Order: sequence, then structure tokens, then C-alpha cells
Amino acid sequence: MFKKFISLEWKAFFRSSALTGNLVITILKIIGALYFMLLFVGMSFIAYFGAEDSGSEPLVAVNKYVLYYLIADLTLKLLLQKIPVINVKPLLTLNIKRSTIVNFAIGKTLVSFFNTIHLFFLVPFTIILVAQGHGGISSLLWFLGILFFIYCNNFINLLLDSKTNLLVGFVVIVGAIIGLQYYGVFDVTEYTGTFFYSLYSTNYMVAIPAVLLIVLWVITFKYFRNHLYLDTGLSKKHEEARTENYNWLNRYGVLGTFLKNDIRMIKRNKRSRSSVIMSFVFVFYGLLFFTGALEMYDNTFMHMFAAIFVTGGFMFTFGQFVPSWDSAYYPLMMSQNIKYKEYISAKWWLVVIGTIISTILATFYLYFGADIYLMIIAAAVFNIGVNSHLVLLGGAYVKTPIDLGSAKQAFGDKKAFNVKTMLLSLPKMLLPMALYAIGEGLIGKHWGVILVIATGVLGFAFRNTVFKMIEKVYKTEKYSTLHSYKQKN
Repeated sequence: MFKKFISLEWKAFFRSSALTGNLVITILKIIGALYFMLLFVGMSFIAYFGAEDSGSEPLVAVNKYVLYYLIADLTLKLLLQKIPVINVKPLLTLNIKRSTIVNFAIGKTLVSFFNTIHLFFLVPFTIILVAQGHGGISSLLWFLGILFFIYCNNFINLLLDSKTNLLVGFVVIVGAIIGLQYYGVFDVTEYTGTFFYSLYSTNYMVAIPAVLLIVLWVITFKYFRNHLYLDTGLSKKHEEARTENYNWLNRYGVLGTFLKNDIRMIKRNKRSRSSVIMSFVFVFYGLLFFTGALEMYDNTFMHMFAAIFVTGGFMFTFGQFVPSWDSAYYPLMMSQNIKYKEYISAKWWLVVIGTIISTILATFYLYFGADIYLMIIAAAVFNIGVNSHLVLLGGAYVKTPIDLGSAKQAFGDKKAFNVKTMLLSLPKMLLPMALYAIGEGLIGKHWGVILVIATGVLGFAFRNTVFKMIEKVYKTEKYSTLHSYKQKN
């Protein structure tokens, strides 16, 4: 049966419009994957020989930071990894055991790029250990132990993605660990470093991550098997009905109608609400840069990078998925007499309002100086005048359907990010940084901010012309978008 499943997945992969419909994105994804593979290989050499040059025992130094390596791995999986899915409902009507379906779906996650990429660090590092005389058996056991923990993260990711209360607990624990170490209260790496080193020094210690991996597999298996029914998520809690007319938006005509639909969607659906919450978190992203806590971030060039995120959180988390938020009823919309320009304008105004609110919330950065907040204002103007258009343009090519009710379905797609949106985000970040560097470096102080603001104002002034260009792109991509939204896998 597994062989049949693999055959179906293989056909679905090569027939998917995500592969054949946008060749440029596919090539960029391949280039990005090759880049990260080479980066991880390079990290293995830097980790060993860099520690050796600094006078530390390489394996001891690396094991001290394995905990944060695993935390970073799990965080990236939570944010970026798109959980592999299979079209479950048709299989449930066939004579196939539920345990087989669940095991195959879970097994698909093991071959994810977010798991296999670590081999490009662990394998070269282990080879270096053996070549430098650390012992073949001990080095291999250390490699297996760390790899088991990587796959433990895989199952923890599945559970955290399905249970919000566990996710909140994870964030609190990680925040406490980092905070206690940063302020010198408690250094957890003194203990975890010793434990991870014992995977190398004590042979039987590898049994701990092996047993933990098996336990997590069983827990994940039982959870999804118990939720694998045709009617999972169909029953809903009865709540008091509320009338939300938003009559004050009627004065804006069709634009107001679209805005009302978006506001209702954000309030009523967990997936869209989580994007708003995430955008609020982005407001505090600048604390990593503006406080001087990290020396590598304490420069004006990186400050502009942070300012783009501080003011553009809603744009990056919500705006990236226009028109995917409407994928459930997009075919119906396209059958109506709706002008693309009005639809795009409504989304644009929603992104602009979110940017303005984020800028107001970020006023506490005045504590770090007027120059910092001036940079934040410049980033907000650039986001409104330029990045908002780039977001809407990118949405025409990122044809990722969103199931707003997927949080209640087994193996649902609940991720707010994917590789495509990450690649399309690069110009939005690099362009203002380049403009700032040109103004600050070639002309003089404050000219970087002036140049960024001027570019944003110019983009705002020509927004109608830009809307016409974006409208043409949406019309060109209309049928491929409809085709993508109809796909189940």
C-alpha cells in the first residue's frame, strides 16, 4: 500500500501547477536549496576549525550550542515548513487501514527539506571528527543522537502545529531560557552541553533520543489517527450570533464591500487572526537591532532592515497571501461582474491601514532616539508606496490556496509561510536597504532616509498606473490561479 501511496504522490508532484506553472519560482527554489546545502557544509568546517583556532575543544564548543541549534530548527519549522498532506477523505472511503494512511502521512514529513538539510552539516562534521582522531564509533553515535533529536523536532512541530496551547507553552519556555541566559541568571547550556557531549563519550546515551523519537512518533500517530474521520471538524460549537454590518463602510461603494468581507474574515477565522497577531509581534522585532544587544546588528544599514519589518508585519503576513485568502470562493468571484482594480484597491488599503497602525504602535522606539523612529517612518512610507504594490504583484504568482477551516482537519495546511513567499520577499527587503546605503554612503547623513521616503512618495503618486499594471498581471494569471485553487494536494 505504501508503494501505491508513493506512486500517487509522485504523479501529484509532477502534475502540480506549483511545479509546471511557474518555472522561474521552481528554478529559484532549486538555487536556494543548493545555496543552503553549501552553507551548511561550510558551517561544519567553521564549527570545528573555528573552535579549534579559538583554543576550545571543537566537540565541547559545538555541543554547548546544540540546544540553540535545535531551538532554531524547530522555530524555522514552525514558521516555514509546509506540512506535507495527502488527500485523506477519498482514502477513508476505501478498504485501507487508518493506521496505514496516518503512518504514510507522518512518514512524508521525515523526508522534508527542513530535516534533510541538517545532514549537510552533520555528515561533514562527523567525517571531520573521525579524520581528526575522535573515534569512529563514538562520532557515529553522536551523529545519530543529534539526528534523532532533529527528527524529534519534526514530530514536536506536528503536535505544536495542531495544538495552540502547546505552542504557547513552547514560546514561553524558549523565551524564559533565552532571557535567563541573556541576563546572566541561569546558563542552561552548561548542563545541556554536558548532556550532548555524553552522546559521544558514553555509548549507551544515544538510547535516550532514540526512545524519545519512538515515543513522539507514537503520540503523533495516536493523535492524528483519533482525528482521522470524514466528519472531523464538521461539528461546530453553537455560539451567540452577532450582527456585523459595518455600515460606515457603505459610503465607499464596492471598495467598502470588499473591506467588510476582509474584516469579517480576519475576525471569524483562526488562520487570518493568527496573521494579525504575528504582525503585532513583528513590531517588537526591532528590539533585536535598536537596543545594541547584538553587535552585528548595531549599524544603520541593519536598522533599516529592521524598520521594514517593524512597520510591514501585517503586509508580510497577510498581504503576501492576496488573493489566496479568498481561494475558497475565488471561482465564484471571477464569475461576477467585479473589476480587478476595485478588488486590488481594497486589499491595498487594508495593507496600508495595517502599516499605519504598526507605525503608531512603534512610537515607543523614540526611547532609542529620534533618528531610529525617523528611520521607522521612512520604512513605513516605503512600505506604503512601493512594497504594498510588490506584495499585490507577488500574490498573482503565489497561487497557494488557504483553507480557513483547516485548523480542525487532520493533516491540514496551517502554515502562514512558504518558500515561494520567502523568495518573493527578498526585493521588498533589499531595495530599501540598497537605497539607504546609496544615500547614506554617497551623499551624506540623513540622505539615506530622505531617499527611501522619496521613493515611497513617488510610488504612492503613481499608484493608479501601478494598479493598471498589476490588474493586467492578475488577468493574465486568472485561469492558472483558478486551476491551482482547485487542487487538493
